[in-house]
Amino acid sequence: MTAELQTPLQDFLQYLEQQRRVSPHTVLNYQRDCQQLVDYCEQQSFTDWQRLKPANIRLFIARLHRKGLGARSIHRLLSAIRSFYRYLLKEGLVDHNPAQSVQAPKAEKRLPKTLDVDQMNSLLDSTPSDTFVACRDRAIMELFYSSGLRLAELAALDLRDVDFGQQLVHVIAGKGNKGRILPIGRTAIEALKVWLDKRDQNGLYQQPALFTTQKGTRLGVRSIQQRLAFWGKKHGISEHVHPHRLRHAFASHMLESSSDLRAVQELLGHSDISTTQVYTHLDFQHLAKVYDAAHPRAKKRS
Repeated sequence: MTAELQTPLQDFLQYLEQQRRVSPHTVLNYQRDCQQLVDYCEQQSFTDWQRLKPANIRLFIARLHRKGLGARSIHRLLSAIRSFYRYLLKEGLVDHNPAQSVQAPKAEKRLPKTLDVDQMNSLLDSTPSDTFVACRDRAIMELFYSSGLRLAELAALDLRDVDFGQQLVHVIAGKGNKGRILPIGRTAIEALKVWLDKRDQNGLYQQPALFTTQKGTRLGVRSIQQRLAFWGKKHGISEHVHPHRLRHAFASHMLESSSDLRAVQELLGHSDISTTQVYTHLDFQHLAKVYDAAHPRAKKRS
């Protein structure tokens, strides 16, 4: 093992642990990734880090990719090598970073599994509204699918956030503390009204939270996850039913019907991927029009 290669690496790992206060797990990942480059350098008879050029890093990456290393793993490995070379530059051990301009192969985007329209209709239409819990759970599922809310967003909703007259829900603090206003479909509005009647019958009309337990406390995120999983199993849906799957079903079915990617992006509350993280804002009337025309459970029955 070449000391000229190994010693700077060990110093780098010590620097991460002692000065940067990086977690032991992360340090171990850096060590594993950089050690692969050490092994490659020794195979290629490189005796110091200064000798490596961008072409050498590309060949190293290409070899790993041919051996089956995935794009995500290569991306992480390159990040570790770049960090290592930044340390070497800071210490005056090299005069360039050969990994800086090297790009990892593009990762194949794996779409999360979703429920089709028939599965969603089966899940929602087969859930009764006769008991306190069932009535609440159906309203939760209808709202998830109707408006594409995140789990934390739905759990945080208060009664005052729902405008029944305008059929809107005000999400006060979404991901990144970005609030937004979303339409609610006709079926979800009906389910919410039935739920509020049931809630009032149980003497909970003064509770601010939209969704509560039978004792009147706000329903937590874990409880919501468990209830959705329960109904999925009860109705024989093979895929695990969880909040994000309903959110993804909302997005998929809206996109299939409308083909308006930007409108769906706005409804989901996703930021535009750019260096400035600028949000793409569309006219709300246009969003409402797309929603009414596209959402399977917003359309009026003929």
